[in-house]
Amino acid sequence: MEVKVLSSKLVKPAYNAGAPPAAATEYIPLSVFDKVTYRMQMAIIYAFPPPAPPTAAIEKGLAAALAEYRAFAGQLGEAPDGTPAVVLNDRGARLVEASVDADLVGMAPAKPTPELLRLHPDLEAEELEEVVMLQLTRFRCGSLAVGFTSNHVAADGHATSNFLVAWGRATRGLPMGPPPVHHREGLFRPRSPPRVDHDHRRREYYLPSPGEKLGHGHGHGDGVVENIVIHKAHFTKDFIAGLRAKASEGRGRPFSRFETILAHLWRTMTRARGLNPDETSTIRLSVDGRHRLGLPAEYFGNLVLWAFPTATASDLLSRPLRHAAQVIHDEVARVDGDYFRSFINFAGSGAAEREGLAPSAVLKDVLCPDVEVDSWLTFPFYELDFGTGSPSYFMPSYFQTEGMMFLVPSYIGDGSVDAFVPVFHHNLEAFKECCYSME
Repeated sequence: MEVKVLSSKLVKPAYNAGAPPAAATEYIPLSVFDKVTYRMQMAIIYAFPPPAPPTAAIEKGLAAALAEYRAFAGQLGEAPDGTPAVVLNDRGARLVEASVDADLVGMAPAKPTPELLRLHPDLEAEELEEVVMLQLTRFRCGSLAVGFTSNHVAADGHATSNFLVAWGRATRGLPMGPPPVHHREGLFRPRSPPRVDHDHRRREYYLPSPGEKLGHGHGHGDGVVENIVIHKAHFTKDFIAGLRAKASEGRGRPFSRFETILAHLWRTMTRARGLNPDETSTIRLSVDGRHRLGLPAEYFGNLVLWAFPTATASDLLSRPLRHAAQVIHDEVARVDGDYFRSFINFAGSGAAEREGLAPSAVLKDVLCPDVEVDSWLTFPFYELDFGTGSPSYFMPSYFQTEGMMFLVPSYIGDGSVDAFVPVFHHNLEAFKECCYSME
């Protein structure tokens, strides 16, 4: 796929006539949750069928949305006192226009491939200047691909999906909805003295080895990444219903769709990898703290910690699906409001800095024997509408980390789910063989 870049510009916030001008410089201090999240670009792809919305309307809507969501028009930096912050300097979001002299076929419902990265602005720069970068790529058939990336330090998936919906509404000339609520000094103030009821040293943090380059995980030698392929598994509504019934048999309240699918994928990955019976596998899955801390859904930033369900390969494969689902359910239940407050107390105590701990949310090439999951099943990503209707397709971009799974609602819109699963090429056939088995 040959992509021709036509233009690149910064889109700055457009404030309503009569609204007070933004102060020259403002800051949103990074919260304890922003500081322990992944330092990475969240990258997603939308596809819109013809007639696709015009660029001028999309850009105008973007400028209006950025006036409300100023963090996405700012830059990561520091406040005058040296505190890490999002600087609200209205630098703007990077908008790239591009074209492809071909029809948009094969992308939907295709699995992610390296070619998808061409539908984004260049993400390989050492230091990306903007928090948000997007590329509008128009195809010969009239279709439009929107490649959207945002810096995870500025906002989690929940907050980003709020922005995307507001952007679509602004483009259509509609009210954007409730404004974002930002972190402020003292919002996550630790108790005095701090009360820490959980072991955060080995969950949100870890002790790096001497000489380790922080934030980059561990390499696995040349050729490892090239041996990873991303498989898209499609689970129909009927298959999911069957899985839930099987997992929840004899249980008063059935497991959720998410718990059931994740339990099934955990067992499938364990079997496909051929793990030894006594090997331990851990899932890292995000838990939203907004409701748990009594904060509004409009909170904009990161408000996520992680649950870590753990089991041996023998337990996962010799015991029924119900066991894996219960392990997941129980571990997520542990990450409640008290857990979040315990983390706030630990993170604010200075213990991590004194002990040389680093955030455990680091990018790695290979997660085996562990897995990680990003569930987008409840985010309103499909509500991005620029005036010509919802996208025909939505998917994560190319993210080549073995064991890093993404769950998204299928573009079919019938309750089915697509799972994007990076696996080693030599494990792919084994994964396919047991992926659709209920045994």
